[in-house]
Amino acid sequence: MPADLRTQIGRKRPFDSPEEEAYLNVLRTGAELDAAFARLFRAHGLTNPTYNALRILRGHGPGGVACRVIGEQLVSRVPDVTRLVDRLVEAGLAERDRRGEDRRVVRVRITRAGLSLLARLDRPVRDLHASQLGHLTRAELATLSALLVKARERCGPGRTRSERGAPRRRISTTL
Repeated sequence: MPADLRTQIGRKRPFDSPEEEAYLNVLRTGAELDAAFARLFRAHGLTNPTYNALRILRGHGPGGVACRVIGEQLVSRVPDVTRLVDRLVEAGLAERDRRGEDRRVVRVRITRAGLSLLARLDRPVRDLHASQLGHLTRAELATLSALLVKARERCGPGRTRSERGAPRRRISTTL
């Protein structure tokens, strides 16, 4: 059985709260799962966000999608979606288009080269998912996914501190 997080990170004292321990477990697990994908994508000239963007483009089909939508649908947010799209265009994996009535809207489409690259990665990605999480039962995977969704409920963008569950500070009325 693998060591608990305290042992893995060499922490001597108990965590300050179960929330802290759970948060750090999520970070540690995400980093470890992510590292193998980063190696796989790097071998094909991609990063995790560029791979994710290509998947989004493939999902939207030949009509393409606006850059804004790519940014909204990325699993991990990036600060500059335009630069991410620039890299895909420079690599010949995507193309930009300004069609339609509103010339300000830039649509991005995946190219044949992008589709071909994703087709080559589909199997290795599935295999990597299976090797990392295949030891869990379907019920355990469903529970894990449901718990992670529940954990994100209070983390959404645009929510106030109180809606995200942050403790409220009392403001003193005396000077």
